[in-house]
Amino acid sequence: MVLVVLVSGAPASGKSTLGAALARRLGAALLDQDVITGPLTEVVAGLVGTDDLDDPALRDRTRAARYESVLATAVANLGVGRPVVAVGPFTRERSDPAAWAATRDRLRAAGGRPALVWLRVEPDELLRRMRARGAGRDRGKLADPARLAVAAEPPRVEHIELDGTRPTEWLADRLAARLAAGGARVGNGPWPTP
Repeated sequence: MVLVVLVSGAPASGKSTLGAALARRLGAALLDQDVITGPLTEVVAGLVGTDDLDDPALRDRTRAARYESVLATAVANLGVGRPVVAVGPFTRERSDPAAWAATRDRLRAAGGRPALVWLRVEPDELLRRMRARGAGRDRGKLADPARLAVAAEPPRVEHIELDGTRPTEWLADRLAARLAAGGARVGNGPWPTP
């Protein structure tokens, strides 16, 4: 079984940064949803008149295709024996046990050993980070912080929870060692502890 790690979390939780650091350590393919689907999502955003990824006009037209792009690319990499680190919110997969089971089973069928990682960051810190980065895709959450609270809810499925305020390199080192050893802690609660 080839390792496949899904790095999830709310917007501005540090998913992309941790995903890149972890992929380097594992020698894994890095599949960042924003990178893989960003250019086409921008085209659709221009057609529907919004760059807010949570706006139903954009979300409803792109969500399935965005996740299918990431998962199909993960399956292709697993098929040639390449470990994968996939980065995205994975909101449905982490909140709906049936959606997680379907994703997990698909990755297993492709020869993967899936692990879902959740970066926990409190909503106030997420707002601070989003204001600092100034991305158009964050406008809706900045205008309505209640939307961010929903995005920051922890998974309802098996996962590895990490404190997203810890240094990225520290988290990546410990997570890579644990995953490589095959001993990922799965379930609720933070890991690793200081």
